[in-house]
Amino acid sequence: MRSVRQCSRTACVRAAVATLTYVYADSTAVLGPLAQHAEPHSYDLCVEHAERLTAPRGWEVVRLLPEFEQLAPSRDDLLALADAVREAGRPPAASSAGSAAVAVAEPAELAEAPRRGHLRVLRGSGSDGPGEQG
Repeated sequence: MRSVRQCSRTACVRAAVATLTYVYADSTAVLGPLAQHAEPHSYDLCVEHAERLTAPRGWEVVRLLPEFEQLAPSRDDLLALADAVREAGRPPAASSAGSAAVAVAEPAELAEAPRRGHLRVLRGSGSDGPGEQG
């Protein structure tokens, strides 16, 4: 899944579309497509900041693409997100290999499933709820 990274500019919350790298030995700033992985000595920029980029006096800017545009989430991104949500909603594995899972009745209308990361799944106690496992 392609991760969504934010622009490196202070207070900018837009999604990054380009990566800026400085080549100090050549006094060159290279602006290219968004790198696969964030690197510690490069900067991710949004469309606006990539288009407005200027280099220090005496430096050259090399633009590897004539223009940058915001990318919409791909089908792979949406499927990966759906898989992550589905995985977070699965019940925990049984404690011993040979034992069968035992259904436990929840006393409240909604019970919180075990948390993993920042996602959580709420399961309804009714039989027609979206948390129904079947």
